[in-house]
This record gives sequence, structure tokens and C-alpha cells, in this order.
Amino acid sequence: MQIDVNCDLGESYGIYRIGSDEAMMPLVSSVNIACGFHGGDADTMAETVEKALKHGKAIGAHPGYPDLQGFGRRHMAMTPSEVINVMIYQIGALDGFIRAAGGQLHHVKPHGALYNKGAIDPALADAIASAIKKLNPQLFLYGLAGSELCKAGQRQGLKVVREAFVDRTYQEDGTLTPRQQEKALIHDADQALQQALSIIEKKAVQTTTGTWISLEADSLCLHGDNEKAVELAQYLRKKFSEKNITIKAPFC
Repeated sequence: MQIDVNCDLGESYGIYRIGSDEAMMPLVSSVNIACGFHGGDADTMAETVEKALKHGKAIGAHPGYPDLQGFGRRHMAMTPSEVINVMIYQIGALDGFIRAAGGQLHHVKPHGALYNKGAIDPALADAIASAIKKLNPQLFLYGLAGSELCKAGQRQGLKVVREAFVDRTYQEDGTLTPRQQEKALIHDADQALQQALSIIEKKAVQTTTGTWISLEADSLCLHGDNEKAVELAQYLRKKFSEKNITIKAPFC
């Protein structure tokens, strides 16, 4: 069996440090680098790209709403053209750093509220997919498995990577439990492992109500800003190896 494990990195800003990027790099197969609108800055983007290339990781852009203060986790009312433009702005910036370092952009994964809203809003999902297609139709689009975002990418002919989460819980409609709700986050390593294995082996996940729902995924996400992200990644990697589950980015 094979699965991609991705992580959101490069989210530090100025003197403010978020996550343990250097420690996470060897443990995952693909990375999503913040592009300056919810986190990250020019120096952080350049440094994170260099680290990702050194470790041979598939590099993705992680664009979000222009919301540094809220870390991109607050929804913003934007027109489709505005969404397309802020996407192109951010992806283009990261792509510049990747090209300058001799690498190649592999995928795009929206961040935070843009990702979650795009999962249920067809118009927003279409705007996100349109921006990627305009820039480079060969890029992979990472989206929540079963979501409107994945459907929009497929409609527009993009290569879609269906994503699931091991450190977040699920609702019965297949969406993630909002962070402000109780039990939204999974902190226990064994619980995270069991969720990951059920997704990989059973193609299903248990919701917060105890109901099982179908879920087919190509990639599992770990949040880099989780204070136990490195420990969790190390644990999952060890257990995956014991079960002969290979960690590898799509088509890399």
C-alpha cells in the first residue's frame, strides 16, 4: 500500500516562529508552503523551499485569504475574480522562489477558511480551480476528499489529490469538525493512527457521532503548527513501516 503524507509548513512570519519545519521535512512526502497571506514571508518562503528541495520533497503552494491576523482561518467575502487574483498572486510568488532555487512546483493546496469554504461552495471551488488552471494546468490540486473542491478540479481537467486528515475529526457530511467545536482536534497519537489506518485500509472514517462514512484518499495531512506534529509524524511513519505502507507523493 502507498499513501502521500503532506504537511503545511513555512508559516512563520518575521520573528514569530510556527511549527518545526526542519524536523518535519524528513517525515513527510510532500509539503505545502505558506505564500505570505496567512503566514510566511519572503525570507521564510525562500528558506522553506531550500529545505524542501534538500530533502527531495514535492513542493506545493499553500495560498489562503489575505488574513495574517486571523491566520487565514476566518472566511472573507470575495468575488470569484478576487479569489482567482489572490490565488495567482500567492502561487506565482512561491513559484518564483522554487524556480530560483532550481526546483519545480508540484501542487496547490488552499489554506484554512479558503479550503474549508471551497469544500462546500461550488462557486468558490470553481474560482480556486480556475486560478490553478490559468497558471499551470499540470499542477495537482489537493482538496478534501469528496468535496466540491475536488469536483471543481475534475470538471476543469486538473489532476486532483483527494486529501484526508489524521489530526482532525469528521462530521457526517464528510466535512471537518470546525476548530471552535469540542473534539475538533485529535491529540492522541493512537487515535490518529487508527484514523489513518481506517482511511488507508477500510476507505472509511468514523465521525464524531460514531457513524462510519466512506472516504477514499490519496494523501493524509498533518498540521505543522500542531505542537506535537513531529512526534505524531514519527509515530505514524514507524507504524506505517511495520504495515508495509509506503509514504510517497503522487507521481513522484
